Amino acid sequence: MKVLIAGANGSTGRYVIEKTAQKGYHPIAMIRDEKQAEDLEKLGASTIVADLEGELSEAVQGADAVIFAAGSGSGTGDDKTIAVDQNGAQRLIDAAKKHNVKKFVMLSSIGTDSPEEGPEEMKTYLNAKAAADQYLRDSELNYTIVRPGALTDDEGSGQIEAAKQVNHEGSIPREDVAEVLVECLSEESARDQTFEIISGNSGVKEAVQSIM
Repeated sequence: MKVLIAGANGSTGRYVIEKTAQKGYHPIAMIRDEKQAEDLEKLGASTIVADLEGELSEAVQGADAVIFAAGSGSGTGDDKTIAVDQNGAQRLIDAAKKHNVKKFVMLSSIGTDSPEEGPEEMKTYLNAKAAADQYLRDSELNYTIVRPGALTDDEGSGQIEAAKQVNHEGSIPREDVAEVLVECLSEESARDQTFEIISGNSGVKEAVQSIM
């Protein structure tokens, strides 16, 4: 399976590359700068240069699945957040439909169900993610939307909690988030599901299977 990874050069995206390669998949890292290629190829990916704000058809062509792990970053303004987290995601979804991608896994966020209740500085981001999530649901693609709690850089434990709703005060290592995203590529119980994850006491596969 060829898996296109948007946001491959990010902290979570790099874990996604490693874990897709470990599973025997072929990760394709979508990068904006050719200079990023060498590092990501060392993690096991091939690379393709493309921008979420530009043409994506060539990047998606030939991919069997897509993992969207991109984000505009906390230091950008509202315009960039909307351009990447909302419009960029929607553009990639459209390209995935055009090229008959078999699976689209979206990295979203806890709080996306009710952006108006989030912190003021997060509302644009949460609204953008909510719009992208709904666009994916409406796309008729085989999808999974994963909404983690606060992301940490701790070493992954492989132990999580997954449910339609979890404790929104919870957190989870990026490495464990990446493992969940990759697990959803093939786990049939994750088909057309939206769920939240934080650190917990269940193995990833068991936890993902429990959300049905």
